[in-house]
Amino acid sequence: MNPLDVLKYGHRTVLKVVDGLPEADWHTPGVVGVWTVKDVIAHLASHEQVFVEILQSLLGEATTPTLDRFKQGTAEFNDPEVLRRRSMTVAAVQAELADAHAQTLVLLPQIPEELRRRAGALPWYGAEYDLEDYICYGCYGHKREHSAQIDNYRSRLGR
Repeated sequence: MNPLDVLKYGHRTVLKVVDGLPEADWHTPGVVGVWTVKDVIAHLASHEQVFVEILQSLLGEATTPTLDRFKQGTAEFNDPEVLRRRSMTVAAVQAELADAHAQTLVLLPQIPEELRRRAGALPWYGAEYDLEDYICYGCYGHKREHSAQIDNYRSRLGR
């Protein structure tokens, strides 16, 4: 597996699904529950920050406030993180996602392959899983899931 490619393909899927979406369509609830497209991108930005902090923690950096909130559970993390970004513009939310993604592409190559493939390296994720599993499911799969929901929303709008 080439984890950098997996990260790039997942991110590219998100960029493609929102490309050309009119500004007004970013603010209509119903994409995922009551979330708008902007909310979904804000949600993905928060998860991208979690991944940045996962990588930083594996590299010995100690401050992981977003990861710490994430570990409290989805109910305690997802909606509050979206709400934190509610006042941001669409462009600012997109920039946050892009910036965090760019950080992951710099940090990931610093993680030795042996550590990326060590089961239990992320004990809170599961003893049988490694970082590359998280990249597949927690990063790529998560982006594909929400991209499909945005695509479905666009189809309902006829866009």
